[in-house]
This record gives sequence, C-alpha cells and structure tokens, in this order.
Amino acid sequence: MPSTPSPNRPPSPEGTGPRSLAPDLARGLMLLVIATVHAHMFRQFATGGEVFSLAGTLDVAVTGFMTLFAESRGYPMFAALFGYGLARIHLRRTAEGREWPWVRSLLRGRGRWMIVIGLLHTVLIFHGDVIAVYGLIALLFAGLLRLGDRRLLAHGLVWMSLGSLLYSTAEVALSLSGTQQDVAMEVTPLMDLFIRLGTWPFLAMVMVPISLFPFTVGIWAARRRLLEEPERHLPFLRRVAGFGVPLAVLGAVPQMLVLIRVWAPDPALQVGAKWLHVLSGYAGGFGYAALIALVAVALGDRRGPVVRALAATGQRSMTCYLLQSVAWLVLFMPYTLNLATRLDDAQSVLLGAGVWVATVVVAAIMGRFGVSGPPEAFLRRMAYGRADRGAPESVPVGAEPSDGPTPGAPSADVERTT
Repeated sequence: MPSTPSPNRPPSPEGTGPRSLAPDLARGLMLLVIATVHAHMFRQFATGGEVFSLAGTLDVAVTGFMTLFAESRGYPMFAALFGYGLARIHLRRTAEGREWPWVRSLLRGRGRWMIVIGLLHTVLIFHGDVIAVYGLIALLFAGLLRLGDRRLLAHGLVWMSLGSLLYSTAEVALSLSGTQQDVAMEVTPLMDLFIRLGTWPFLAMVMVPISLFPFTVGIWAARRRLLEEPERHLPFLRRVAGFGVPLAVLGAVPQMLVLIRVWAPDPALQVGAKWLHVLSGYAGGFGYAALIALVAVALGDRRGPVVRALAATGQRSMTCYLLQSVAWLVLFMPYTLNLATRLDDAQSVLLGAGVWVATVVVAAIMGRFGVSGPPEAFLRRMAYGRADRGAPESVPVGAEPSDGPTPGAPSADVERTT
C-alpha cells in the first residue's frame, strides 16, 4: 500500500527516465493534419465560397485526399490522447495514495483553466477552438476514470453512436441551409468576433459528444500503457494500424464522392455518408496513433534532428495549435492579408502544411533552449500551483502534462501525456 504523501510537500520528481517518443511524435504529426484541414476551412470561410472550389484536376485530387485521409481523422486521436493523459494522472495520483475527491478536484481544476484558455482563443482568434471542449470533458466527465473497462467502453459506444449522428446531421443541415456562405460575406473584425462568439456554443454541443468515445478509448489504453510501452504491445498495435487506416479510407469514399460532386444524394443519404465518414474517422485516428507508435518503436533511441523537432512540437502542442490559429487570422481573413481570395483549395492545403512546418521550427528552437510553451506553462501554473491554498500542490516542471487539442506519455514522466 503506497504511503500518502505529505500535503506540505510536492510529489517526488518523475522526470528521471527518458520520455516516451510515441505520444509526442503522434501529436506533432497530427498537427499537420489539423493545419491542412483548418487551412481548407479558413479559405472557404474567408471567401464565402462553396465547400470546395474544385477549380481543376489538382483541386479535385486534393479534396479527395483530404476527405479520405485527413477530415475527421485528426481530432479522434487528440481526444484519445487527452483521455490517455488524464487517466495517467489519475493512476499515478491514486498510486501515491491520493483519495478520489482530491484527484477529481485536480482534474476538474485543470479542465476549468482549459475552458478559460479556449474561450480566450475563441474571443481573440478562432471560431473552431477545441481546447475548451476538452476542458468541458475534464470538468463534466472526470467520473468516467473510475469505471471498469466494460462500463467505460459501453459509455463510449453510446456516445459514439449518438454524438456522431448529431454531428453529421448538424453539418449537413448547415451546409444545405447555405448559412456558411451568407455569414462569410464581407467579414469585418467586429462581425468575425460575433460569429466566433455565436459559433462556440454550437461547436461545444456537437464536439463534446463526438469526442467522448475516443476519450474513453484513451483511458482504456492508458490502463495498459500502450503508448508508454509500445514495444510490449506490437501485435495489437499492428492490428489496429492495419485495420484502422484502411477502414477509415473505405468509410470516407461516399463522403468523398459527395464533396467532389460525383454523387448528389438526397439529404438523408448525405447524412448517412457524413455519419459513415465520422464513424470511420475514429478507426483512422486510432490507426494513425498505432502506426506512429510502431514507428517510434522502430526508431528506438535514434533521435535525429527531424524526430527531435517533431517531438518538441508534440510537447508544445497547445502552443503550436494556437500559433496555427494566429497564422490563419493573419493570412486569410479579409481584414488582414486576405490571401484566401488568391488561393485555390490545393494551394491552401500547401500553405497549411507550410504553417505547420513553421511551427515545428519554432518548437524545435524552443526545445533546443529548454523553453516551455507559454500556454502549457500557464496551465501548469494555474492548475498545479495552488499548494499553499490547500488545493493540489505543484509538481516538478518535468512531470507536467503537455496540453493540446489537443491534445498526449513516458514511462517515468507520465503526466505529460495530456
């Protein structure tokens, strides 16, 4: 039975062992998916154009590729990593002898500050924030961490079915109503602010339900240390990658045919195509995570400059996510550089990839000099720096979670998984 640590001193340092590469690498690479998807979305929002321009063969090919491999494939992995991180915090604090009310207070406090960061992100920059969405999940659904595996996954499957149907129906209804085109006309800074504020409640209503299934899967995976010790789970990871990614591609084919305007189904079938796309996206997100874990095992201790840069990006995923939002605001909006009117879909995706590369370079420089991401440092200080007031005490900087959309874990440094 582990001894209960004194409330007057912080837990013992955890950063003595090497970081696990898999979660950092996964977050760093998946930010590329997020960047290209958001670049596509911002170009459309800023121009008020149709869903995709499809100006030529290259545009059609890029739209098809993005639908098959990127759209609705990145967020499930980040939601799973977020669940993984919270579960590791829960398991470690419980092993220290902490009671559930204490741990729950710690996790909910973290969620509240993520909501604050996400709302500021929405007010100042971006109408598609997910940081606050994950904060709501931590605040409202921390109790899922205490469920057994069977009940946990049963909850997740219910949310998967209902949440994905709600999300798909809402997306198709919004598309058919033409709201996106109407709202996007002559966007001014003030109008953009009102749109962001009006969009956030709707976004939270549809994003929380579709994020809960991967969140529960992340908790399940954390109990087995799938990402901290991937070398112990190679057959399972190979199966997840081998089935998950192809299944995601196959499930996206109907939606791809709709988006490239080869198929024009009635609204009910459009919802069905979108629903299948979202459901198969879960398989894709899990498959990508497993594939990246396998790559991490193959790399072993070989950490060249590219791998180190990607890992540094994953460790600062919230910082890089917010930097991407700043880039979309500066590059695309009509009241800034207004590049959206000069780019087609393929060019916007290429620009999104370029923005991701720029954030990787920034993260690599920060990693080279041992500088933490400012949002991560703020969240760490606010969520853990309250020992003197009787709340959960601060922990060593090396033991802190990385936050992101966001949001993922080493064997010794387990709390940097979020």
